Amino acid sequence: MVDQEIDKKTNGEETEEAHAYTPGLKVKKATMVDKMRRLPLLGEVFVKEGDTIDHTDIVAKTEISGDPEIVKISMILGMEPEDTPRYMTVKVGDMVEKGQQLAFYKALFGLIKKEVKSPVTGTLESFSEVTGQAIVRGAPIPVEVDAYIPGKVIEVMPKEGAIIETNAAFIQGIFGIGGEVHGEIHVATPQNDQVLDVDMIKPEHKGKILVGGCLVTLDAMKKAVEVGVSAIVSGGIRHDDLTTFTGEEIGVAITGQEEVGITVIITEGFGTMDMSQRTFDLLKEFEGYSASVNGTTQIRAGVLRPEIIIPHDMVEEDEGEALSQGMVPGTPIRIIRQPYFGAIGKVHSLPVELQRLESESMVRVVNIELDDGEVVTVPRANVEIIEE
Repeated sequence: MVDQEIDKKTNGEETEEAHAYTPGLKVKKATMVDKMRRLPLLGEVFVKEGDTIDHTDIVAKTEISGDPEIVKISMILGMEPEDTPRYMTVKVGDMVEKGQQLAFYKALFGLIKKEVKSPVTGTLESFSEVTGQAIVRGAPIPVEVDAYIPGKVIEVMPKEGAIIETNAAFIQGIFGIGGEVHGEIHVATPQNDQVLDVDMIKPEHKGKILVGGCLVTLDAMKKAVEVGVSAIVSGGIRHDDLTTFTGEEIGVAITGQEEVGITVIITEGFGTMDMSQRTFDLLKEFEGYSASVNGTTQIRAGVLRPEIIIPHDMVEEDEGEALSQGMVPGTPIRIIRQPYFGAIGKVHSLPVELQRLESESMVRVVNIELDDGEVVTVPRANVEIIEE
């Protein structure tokens, strides 16, 4: 993390505090959200600058080559590779169907018959007279990129995609699983300190984005998948429950590719953790609104945060001044490392002097007053601003 300091001075003397900049999780009631929607390969773009589109509209489309299948034709026919071409029934470049004949051989007045069939639908890409093997390339796989968010096309990247912009509430989580989904916001727990349990999941929640409080249980996630819930947003989750639910240990690599039938976004951390009151109140305010949700998370090397985007027509907040101030006493803060992982508080003070950790390293620290009044000291690299 970047940690830039500017010492404050009063009457020519340095004070006991410093000013620092640190990235943070965004919790915005109204802001302009831009999303780049880009193809993995060059293709065709279907929108133009200025278009107003829905989240389901296809922005661009391309095709990825199918997988190659090696067919040992000469070996199956029982002949030398150089003798095989005369028995081929299709030519290189021809389209073939799965099970279609590629080569045929008969001998002894038809008493011996051998044939080779295509293992897949695709194209006969090549045949080698040296090896007697053919390659059948599977049919191209279409790839479509939708808009993900409703809004206005503000830029078109020829043959690649477009950038979509919308006015929306924007909430980032600290961790998530599952990819892009959509649904209507529904707050399932009356308060931010209540558990989202299995009994709260109802059939009418199919396709919705459920908001819980301090914890979502393993049974609740399983029931949500059965019902067809699009996503769950919760303050906390037990690490063991997450591992059991996904079937694998979640590390620091990128998430979002899990095929578990639902997207889950955690706003505070592991364990039972009350959802931030501001986050909970914001989601409750937009109950019934349609939202776009993505659980993709990457902690290192190009940080990606899970997100909830709720498009609306309210006036955009003036955020420039707040962001320029950086981290100062009173700034809302979240701790993102143990032993206080997920704890919420506000900056109490920013000591200028380096302090020695248990590891014997000297680092810049921040004193944080937690919600319960306790003041703790942690390295500045271990915190994130909660942008308001």
